[in-house]
Amino acid sequence: MEQKAWRMVLMPRRRIFNKQTPGTVRLPNLLLIFSGVVAMLFVWWVQDGLGIAPCPLCLWERWPWRALVVIGAVGLLVPRRWARTVAWFGVPALLVDLVLVGVHAGVEWRFWKSPLPECLSPHLTGATMAERLASMPLRPSKPCDLPTYLFNGLPISLTVMEGVAALAVLVLLIAGLLRSFGGRTRG
Repeated sequence: MEQKAWRMVLMPRRRIFNKQTPGTVRLPNLLLIFSGVVAMLFVWWVQDGLGIAPCPLCLWERWPWRALVVIGAVGLLVPRRWARTVAWFGVPALLVDLVLVGVHAGVEWRFWKSPLPECLSPHLTGATMAERLASMPLRPSKPCDLPTYLFNGLPISLTVMEGVAALAVLVLLIAGLLRSFGGRTRG
């Protein structure tokens, strides 16, 4: 028995994981996942539940939110010391979304034309009506310069609402990442 005690003093037990204090290192990643999933569920409800067709710029604006879900999931899977670093990749994704929202809002407010060719009216070719009908797109798209208002009497389009949401998530994410956490790993 005494030999075992002597051995523990000389060679302490090694732990596989360092002792960690409970912290909020993974909260920014959870914020990314939560905000991305809520945004995708919201656009699903607007598109399928309310029957409002998205324009091509709206479809482009969904990609950063999908990226946030992936970034947040990766941040939950990596070791704890890398979680905050991975969460920082959500900042450029949100900035890209804000740029897309700015472009889309400018198109809605008619400051400029849409940069996407899908937003423009189709060019019909052909001499006969049958040739013109054949050259039309299979699915008509919603014009990008036509804003969609969710609430009657509230002159804020869905594009501007998305921009406000992206800005709020960006502020929360940066505040969470810059805050000093007590849950860092040792070593």
